[in-house]
Amino acid sequence: MDIIKDIIYVNKKTVKNSFQSFKKSWYIIFTGIVYTILNLLIFNLVSSIFRGPLSILLGFILAIVSSSFISNYLYLLFNIVNYDRVTFQDFKDGFTALIWKIYGVFFISYIANLLLSLVIEPLGNEVGNINSLLYLLAFVILNALPETLYLKSYRPWDSIVSTFEFMKDNWLNWIIPNIVFLGLLYMITGNVVTDILNTHISINVFSLLSVKGIIMYIIGQSIFSFMMIYRGHMYKILSTSTRRKREFMNKF
Repeated sequence: MDIIKDIIYVNKKTVKNSFQSFKKSWYIIFTGIVYTILNLLIFNLVSSIFRGPLSILLGFILAIVSSSFISNYLYLLFNIVNYDRVTFQDFKDGFTALIWKIYGVFFISYIANLLLSLVIEPLGNEVGNINSLLYLLAFVILNALPETLYLKSYRPWDSIVSTFEFMKDNWLNWIIPNIVFLGLLYMITGNVVTDILNTHISINVFSLLSVKGIIMYIIGQSIFSFMMIYRGHMYKILSTSTRRKREFMNKF
């Protein structure tokens, strides 16, 4: 099977699976509002508690909070992609299901940024351009990291390595639909998704006070949610088969 036929076959199968999952779990589009409200409340609470000498712990606590939100969202996707359903119990369990794996990825990212800063800081005026280039590179080669985290039972570092290997083998199949989704999201909402571990599109809570704001949020979050479900189903297909195997299966 040539690459074009393979792309068509993978996306055709992914579309079917994704619509079925989204139809049964459409209410995931409202998790963005929940995360936004909880994040504001917890941030204000933690900031008021960890003051003075305790402020040194603030970064650690906020990283754990962020990890718990990401854990929650990825765990919901795990249940949607694998079982076409998500329950309130899944929502409660999700805050801790993957938290330490995600925190481990954050820690590795922190160490990597620290080491890179030591290398590129002497370059002076070029630091900003190099940082932007490295961030773009990481966004591309580790783009499937969320799916690796919730669909594979790997440790943090192994998840990063596995994601790199996955992208190396499936970059064209993966990149094309993601560009389409991100472009559509930008055209409709103006949102540019640049965070690999994003859980929702950015939202201004006050915009929800108008009918137009509510409609635009629902449209944007629907596209984002469907994209994440789509990515999960595509990852399952690509990570559990080769092009030759898919060619054989397509004959039947």
